[in-house]
This record gives sequence, structure tokens and C-alpha cells, in this order.
Amino acid sequence: MSTPFLGLRTLGYMVSDITAAKNWYRDVLGIEPYFDQPFYVGFNVAGYELGLAHTENLEPAAGNAITYWGVENVQETYEMLLSKGATEYEKPTDVGEGIIVAGVKDPWGNLFGVIYNPHFQLP
Repeated sequence: MSTPFLGLRTLGYMVSDITAAKNWYRDVLGIEPYFDQPFYVGFNVAGYELGLAHTENLEPAAGNAITYWGVENVQETYEMLLSKGATEYEKPTDVGEGIIVAGVKDPWGNLFGVIYNPHFQLP
């Protein structure tokens, strides 16, 4: 079976203050954006895009979906995110077979997850 989908490309977060969001994600990710405009900021995170889109009428994520970004140490990353102003959403949890997940809400209410999955390999 074939699929027209090529895999994850961009995860977009809606933010009311794009400058503050850009600075927060720059600090959290430890990298500069590759695309930086008043309406959209894009970061290349290991080949995937984390995008920030400016919106006047911010409606944070409803909480029914979360994207997990791969990390080597979930607990350490989770604590770093909280120390930088994120709020708790999902404490670090071993979900089986060595897979550990955690999630926070960024300062704009968007869900931001981290995962350590020793079984996942990119093609």
C-alpha cells in the first residue's frame, strides 16, 4: 500500500506575541530560526520544522493532540522547559519498552511533548 504522505514536515503553533514566542523557542531549542518574518517564524529542529504563526485571536490547543519531539533525556528536558516558563501537562512517564514521554504547555497554551524512543529509527 502506498501513501501520498511524506512524513512530518512542520508543526505549527499559534502565538499572540510572535517576538516573545520566537525568543522563548530560541532559548528552549538553542538554535536561531531559519525563517523570521513578522507573521511567521520557522526553526529547523533536526530536519523538522517548528513554526510559529502570529494570530490576533489566540485560541490555544484544545489538548486532544500532542506532538512529541525526540530527546535523549526526557526528565532533564522536561525540567528545563518548566524552568523557562512552560507549565506541566504530562509528567515524564515510562509507557513501556523503554519509551518515555512528557508534555508541557508553552506560555501560549500550545502542547509541546518530548519523547525518548529507543526503537524509532528514521529511514
